Amino acid sequence: MDIRATEKVVEIFYQRSRWASHRRSQAQGRYSTQSEHMPPAHQKYSEWSPERFLRWAEEVGPKTTRLIAAALDARHHPRQAYRSCLGMLGLGKRYSNARLEAACGRALPAGIRSYKGIRNILENKLDQLELDDPPAGPLPGHANIRGESYYN
Repeated sequence: MDIRATEKVVEIFYQRSRWASHRRSQAQGRYSTQSEHMPPAHQKYSEWSPERFLRWAEEVGPKTTRLIAAALDARHHPRQAYRSCLGMLGLGKRYSNARLEAACGRALPAGIRSYKGIRNILENKLDQLELDDPPAGPLPGHANIRGESYYN
């Protein structure tokens, strides 16, 4: 494949024959995709929207909704998160919506926003453990703590 990119057009050639020509997007850091050029398995995703995933997540619970919203917001283009969101929401069928909601409750404070992270929580039954309370106040001092003056 050969690609010719100008200021206004991107052309794709295969064996010296032009296969595709697209106007170049002027939006910095954004994608522009024509659905007919996507593989058939990906074309069905183009019909989905972030709102569809959020509605599905609302059926599970508020923590799942917050996690799906965070996963969608973490990407420059929300479509990049669709497969991950689909996988996370599908875990509700495999483990139960109640366990998925508990896993999302554990994942949110830990900064976990991926299918793999949620799956690991469910596989290891971490969603069924009580969350530890954060320690109150600073740690007590002892001889092995150097203090801030040590680093000056």
